[in-house]
Amino acid sequence: MTLSQLEAGLKRRAMAAFALEEGALAGFHLAAPPPHIDADVSIAWPIAAAKLLRKPPLKIAEELAAALSVDFEAKPVPPGFVNLKFRDAFLFEALKELEKPDCFAQPPFKGEKINLEFVSANPTGPMHLASGRGATLGDSLARIFRALGAEVATEFYVNNVGNQVELLGRSLKARYEGGEPPENGYQGAYLKDMAAALPAEAAGWTDAQFSEYAVAEILKLHKADMKSFGVEFDRWFLESELHAAGGPAKALTELKERGMVYEKDGAVWFGAATELESDDKDRVLVKADGRNTYFLNDIAYHLNKFSRGFTRLIDILGADHHGYVPRMEAAVGALAPGKGGFKLLIHQHVALQRGTELIKMSKRAGDFIPLKELVDEVGADACRFFFAARGPHTHLTFDVDLAKKHSNDNPVFYVQYVHARICSIFSNAAEKGIDPAAGFDAAAIAINADERALMLKLLWLERTLLDCARDYSPHQLTTYLMELAASFHSFYDKCKVLDPEHRDVSAFRLFLLAHVKAVIARGLGLLGVSAPERM
Repeated sequence: MTLSQLEAGLKRRAMAAFALEEGALAGFHLAAPPPHIDADVSIAWPIAAAKLLRKPPLKIAEELAAALSVDFEAKPVPPGFVNLKFRDAFLFEALKELEKPDCFAQPPFKGEKINLEFVSANPTGPMHLASGRGATLGDSLARIFRALGAEVATEFYVNNVGNQVELLGRSLKARYEGGEPPENGYQGAYLKDMAAALPAEAAGWTDAQFSEYAVAEILKLHKADMKSFGVEFDRWFLESELHAAGGPAKALTELKERGMVYEKDGAVWFGAATELESDDKDRVLVKADGRNTYFLNDIAYHLNKFSRGFTRLIDILGADHHGYVPRMEAAVGALAPGKGGFKLLIHQHVALQRGTELIKMSKRAGDFIPLKELVDEVGADACRFFFAARGPHTHLTFDVDLAKKHSNDNPVFYVQYVHARICSIFSNAAEKGIDPAAGFDAAAIAINADERALMLKLLWLERTLLDCARDYSPHQLTTYLMELAASFHSFYDKCKVLDPEHRDVSAFRLFLLAHVKAVIARGLGLLGVSAPERM
């Protein structure tokens, strides 16, 4: 039984005890009590239910504790909490539940079809650090949502149409001809290298051919960077595909049919300010010169996603897209009401720190740090763990020196070491003739405080994943893994695992560590980080 299943069962017990409908228990949740409280979980619902039931919270807590005491040690405490302690048999069964591959799959995620788009960018240069942060966020969320039962398709939207791509082509042409890129062009050294590798026939190319070549070459770099970073996209969707299918024109027609556009100064506008509260002003869809804006093209792209049967769309964009959020929420909300959810996440910038020096970067000026360079220096594991360790709304300073440390100061090393250490313990068990798979009499085991703390911590992985899904961020998973690692170290410092003279105790502790090892590996895997057997 998982904590969610337990919570659902306790809710039903409370509904029966107080003759309530399910909606009245919306705030009924299991929480981890503070360390000084002698309890496994705590329920604060009696405090919230006082007005509804017209009783003092402590009185409600007493009645709830009585209803739950059949299966648990339930204790009401002021001002209106119910503290529960699990029976040992429950803990053993709950750990066995974790062995099932789909143990976390549950409503409302089962049956959901999610399109998760991230790292999307104009292919105008190599991947940079912010790309790595977006890739970590998107790929980790995809893995977490899949673990919870959703069907997830990951997608990279390639903006291979428009002014920036044309400017890239002219910048490459200038480098090929030995000149400087045009004003506001791309200055990076990668274009010099690309120009030097151009075929002889490039002398007769048009600007469009230079653009097409540059996009194709940079996409090769993007795909290689993502593969080495452990990210595989289900689809690389080219914007040119959208135009070839007439997507923008279809979207504009639909907007016109719904009366959501008007013409002014020769341009076509989306009237969001008069229709919806999520945007504060009207937006141009088609310029006076007849060219589509990115806004119209993006509306068409999102309609395309819904047409493919997705029930929830999640976009992850960089920090320079804040103004994009209200207009897209307005447009998608207007055109696709009832078709599914739409969530647009903005992640903040990444600063690189070496020693005490902070390095500032600019992609267009060409003085940025390529993602590949950082991965080559510190490894993909450290990159992904560090990128995942902060919520997307917070700025991130990446400490290169810390990421390279092979000590417990480095958080990813700290967590990975637990997995490797447990692998070593199992090898030692075999050498000592102790069967790691040996059974034991659970009823005869007296679980001590450190063992119990470790068992309880394992059960909270499910809740952690649900919190990650709720907040659209994997940072709580990195925190959980570090806390689990700390619980392991506390246990290991005090408890002898391999004791040939007490085989039942050894078998139980190996059983426990097998689950710690599995949860560490599973948690790291959801972050796209490896779980090494040796370090």
